[in-house]
Parts: sequence; C-alpha cells; structure tokens
Amino acid sequence: MTIRNAIKDLVQNIIPCDELEQHHIDQTLLWIQSGVPIFRIQKPDIPPKHLVSYVVLYDENAQKILLVDHKKAQLWVPAGGHVDVDEHPQETAKRECAEELKIDACFWHHQPIFLISIITVGLTAGHTDVSFWYVLKGDHQQDYTFDVSEFNTIRWFGFDEIDYGKSDPHLKRFVDKFRGML
Repeated sequence: MTIRNAIKDLVQNIIPCDELEQHHIDQTLLWIQSGVPIFRIQKPDIPPKHLVSYVVLYDENAQKILLVDHKKAQLWVPAGGHVDVDEHPQETAKRECAEELKIDACFWHHQPIFLISIITVGLTAGHTDVSFWYVLKGDHQQDYTFDVSEFNTIRWFGFDEIDYGKSDPHLKRFVDKFRGML
C-alpha cells in the first residue's frame, strides 16, 4: 500500500462529530485523490496545503489536556507538526512528541480521532494545514521539558478552563468530541 493510500484510509476511518468535520473529511479525501503534493517540502508553505499531526496529551485521572503557547501561531494549541514527505501521520506524532516534549509517545488511541482543514494564522498565516488530532497519555504532575524555540510555555487545562478565544478555532469542537468518547 502506498503512503497516500494509507493516509486516505486513515481519513476514511475518522468518525465525524458534526457536518463541518464531515466536510473536512470529504474535502481531504478529494485532495488526496487528486494526486497533488500533500507533504510540506519547504517552510512555511510549499505546497500551500499540507499535512500536520497534532498530539493532545491527556491525563485521564485529572481530566486535563496539555496545550502549548505556540510562538508562530500565537495561540494555545496541541503540540505537533508537519508530516514529513512519505511519513505516516502517526509516525509524525511520535517524532513530534520526542522533538517538542522530549517524551516517547504513548497513544491513548492509535488512530487520530479528529480532522480539520484550516487556514493558518499568526506569523506564518495564509496556508492550509490538514491536521490529524491524536490523543496520547500524559500526566499533569510530570515535569515536561519542551522546545523553547517553538513554545513560550506549556500548560495543563481542565476541559472547562480553556480560553477558546485564544486557542485553535477548532479546539472546542475537538474537546466536545473527545469528552463524548470518554
């Protein structure tokens, strides 16, 4: 199976939480099937639409998720990053955990549970990220070392503590979907 087909299968297996996520899934499938490049080959935006993997650390006991104050996005978002050429998005999630949070990925669920396609904001605004959202096991009492070149800080948030006005515009939808899965 080609990596493009593997990614197509990954997208098809996401169960949408609403009409917007279904629209993002449908548009992403058309985009993948079109044959255009889907991996970023040059920072920040070549091609202008490319794949990303988010990693949401979740502390089940405390009912909290870890978000990062991202320097370029200028928002609270999950950790994560761009999918390298011919890399599976789950491998990206593992790599980004190691690079950005200095931990080994321990998946809560091995498949992404959410997908968005969004025009970026902040310092590298204007291109489209198609983002897979993976949930990983975390511990809010652990002292995480993070990549200070990318993040101002990191913080654990209870589901009702998140300032959605200063976060990824789809974070609330993700949280609602994830809470429904618990």
